[in-house]
Amino acid sequence: MNLTSPSQVKAWCIENDFHPNKVLGQNFLIDRNALVSIVDAGLAGADAAGAEVLEIGPGLGVLTEEMLARGCSVTAVEKDPVLAARLASSLGDPPRLRVVAGDALDLVAGRLGPAEGAGSDPLPRFTHMISNLPYQAGTRILLELVQAREIPSMTVLVQTEVAERLAAKEGSKTRGLAGVWAQLDYDVRIVRKVAASCFWPRPEIGSSVVTLTRHDRNVALSEKERAVFRRLTKKAFEHRRKQLGSVFKDLIQSQLRAEQLANEDWINLSKGIAENAEEDC
Repeated sequence: MNLTSPSQVKAWCIENDFHPNKVLGQNFLIDRNALVSIVDAGLAGADAAGAEVLEIGPGLGVLTEEMLARGCSVTAVEKDPVLAARLASSLGDPPRLRVVAGDALDLVAGRLGPAEGAGSDPLPRFTHMISNLPYQAGTRILLELVQAREIPSMTVLVQTEVAERLAAKEGSKTRGLAGVWAQLDYDVRIVRKVAASCFWPRPEIGSSVVTLTRHDRNVALSEKERAVFRRLTKKAFEHRRKQLGSVFKDLIQSQLRAEQLANEDWINLSKGIAENAEEDC
């Protein structure tokens, strides 16, 4: 089956009485140009033959097939049991494909077992994550992976509004908690937009390809400082319309609002609070 052919994808769904699940955010990519650009961005500068790629929400396997064709080893995590059961066989049971049936959030939390067909082998240490993330849970999954800091390069297809929040700099109206947390350990770049017409079923809004490349600028932060950073920023953005001095009272003296601070400012505040053991902010 040509996975970028709308007619063939629709025919398979009808033949197998499969209905894309809105709750799971199932919108299948059916545009070849968009497909190639995602994988190109995800593997830029890398040796594909040595890449251990995590793919979340492979669906029918359009990204999976392209990555395997380039020589990658792919671990595909699929929550839908019907799609998880068909993926490997539909692609010819390639030896470099592992299929994990389950929720990606369980994988991040360490609750998923070995991949299907892998016996007792542990899951690999991933060099990349390349995924068309499910609309509903995509942001939460990505932020869990960002905080784990284990994958050096992540390229994802997400709703454009999510992409803009992830990449937003200080002072931007789209600046929010997702961007602040992502940029603590990753450089975020929007690669390109992908029109809604490139998916089936067609979503209501367009998407964008985003790359997150891990940096080492904040590796010296202690876990205590990171915990303060998360609590501090979470509370600030819960009250983003208020000045920081009003949110934190005597702890922070500032007339600025949450989106006006750069990550360096949040880091410095977190270090000071952690040093003084005043973590009940």
